[in-house]
Amino acid sequence: MKPYVPDALPLANLDLARLLPKIGPANAALARYDGLLQSVVNPAVMLSPLTQREAVLSSKIEGTQATVDEVLEFEAGMDFDPEKTSDIQEVVNYRETLTLAAHEVAHRPISLGLLRQMHAVLMDSVRGANKTPGEFRREQNWIGSAGCTIEQASFVPPSPLQLLDYLQAWETYLAASDVDVLLQCAVVHAQFELIHPFKDGNGRIGRLLIPLFLYQKQALASPMFYLSDYLESHRDSYYAHLQAISREGDWNGWIAFFLEAVTQQALSNAGRVRAMMTLYEEMKRRIAELTRSQHAIAVLDTLLDRPIFQSGDFVQRSGIPKQSASPFLRSLREAGILQVLRESRGRRSAVLAFRDLLNCAEGREIF
Repeated sequence: MKPYVPDALPLANLDLARLLPKIGPANAALARYDGLLQSVVNPAVMLSPLTQREAVLSSKIEGTQATVDEVLEFEAGMDFDPEKTSDIQEVVNYRETLTLAAHEVAHRPISLGLLRQMHAVLMDSVRGANKTPGEFRREQNWIGSAGCTIEQASFVPPSPLQLLDYLQAWETYLAASDVDVLLQCAVVHAQFELIHPFKDGNGRIGRLLIPLFLYQKQALASPMFYLSDYLESHRDSYYAHLQAISREGDWNGWIAFFLEAVTQQALSNAGRVRAMMTLYEEMKRRIAELTRSQHAIAVLDTLLDRPIFQSGDFVQRSGIPKQSASPFLRSLREAGILQVLRESRGRRSAVLAFRDLLNCAEGREIF
């Protein structure tokens, strides 16, 4: 099988008559979701469980097996076997990559340099760390069943000899404008996946690009729109549509799939955000009543930022004096707001969980 030759961007001969009925609803759904995001006082803190969930689901598409709870328990100092620890570290790296990239895109456009920076963080000290983190590949690779030859491959990415030319053309397209920002986002993601510039981690970097690109194009006020939930639950269709581009040049089918994903995910995400906003208001009232303290909001924000935590870490992150923080945590435990995952013993702090917030992020009923 010969290496794939990417189509020139912007794409010619798109069937806009077919795509327009999907472009409108996708943009409307995203705009409603963005309006909701803008009403959130501190989205990076209040909606951090959604970022955790994105990191878990995008990693799951690549075969990583770890839950949001396990990641947070690990970061709170609980122990796991080496294989699970490795999976959790991949999720943690994904979240750190997203945080880094969101900060960078607030100040400068997405670039090939930023891609390499993101890849270095994503692949740091995990499986694939031997696959040149932070560097574009310099050799031919291919995708297929384990141990297959290039002739048996299901997809052969572009030759490394032309790789930089294709990436530079992609980067130029990224900075330009197309007929619609969501259509352009669909093309940006798929073209990146087809160029496949890294030895490993291409799927995760490509999915990270979706919120970053929409943020850069000002379609989002903050880069907190995550598609991995939809893509993971439609994984076969996701891969089939990408493959149809390389085999049949079917960009229209891929873009239609992507627009439907945006529409459905925006509705789903909006439901989760509204549930978390409702929980925030309810907890603000309850915690104020329980603590009768000026620190009530600081308590709640610290719980939102990390809903599974060590009690000692809570004191440090909240900035609340220990003589006040310890009684607050005791009151929240007694009220059933916090659950104990591990009791304190000697110098080892208790590990506590704010389950209602995790349930909100997963879309489970809490009230």
